[in-house]
Amino acid sequence: MMKTSDSDNKQYGILAEFRNPKELIDAAKLINEKGYKYFDTFSPFPIHGMDKAMNLAKSKLGWIVAGHGLLGLSGAFAMIYFMMVVDYPNNISGKTLMNIPAWIPVIFELTILLSAFGAVFGMFFLNGLPKLNHPLFNSDNFKKATDDGFFVCIESEDPQYEEEKVKKLLTEAGATNIETIFDE
Repeated sequence: MMKTSDSDNKQYGILAEFRNPKELIDAAKLINEKGYKYFDTFSPFPIHGMDKAMNLAKSKLGWIVAGHGLLGLSGAFAMIYFMMVVDYPNNISGKTLMNIPAWIPVIFELTILLSAFGAVFGMFFLNGLPKLNHPLFNSDNFKKATDDGFFVCIESEDPQYEEEKVKKLLTEAGATNIETIFDE
């Protein structure tokens, strides 16, 4: 059930639908040029150039993955060193206690394992997941975002947000359907 006006609910933003990816990119560029910062685009597939059109910063996920990988590398090395050299030194065939070539598989596996955990949980953290409900899910029209809909939503948190001004901007950008979204 979509609510269009209710004085008890706080306004989340304005949702607009566009016909195709080109119109969505053009709208994102226009919204960005007008100085809006709190807006997002939604489409059924990634659109090349959307990050640039929205002027998004580079993701921090690479640094999170690299940090976890280094933690896995150093942790694996420290663990094996402690086990093989300090805790239970065992001279096998006269080889040195610090036999690094034999340690490589374990070091590699722990580096990859912690990098993968960093990627998954870092993505969850950066995306604010899990998010079990979102105000946009209340829009019947927004259900097309996973199939054939291209949407942009300008949030009411934006300092420049004025409902009529935003609706006029989205109409000028070529939106086919514009609706106000409320928080529940």
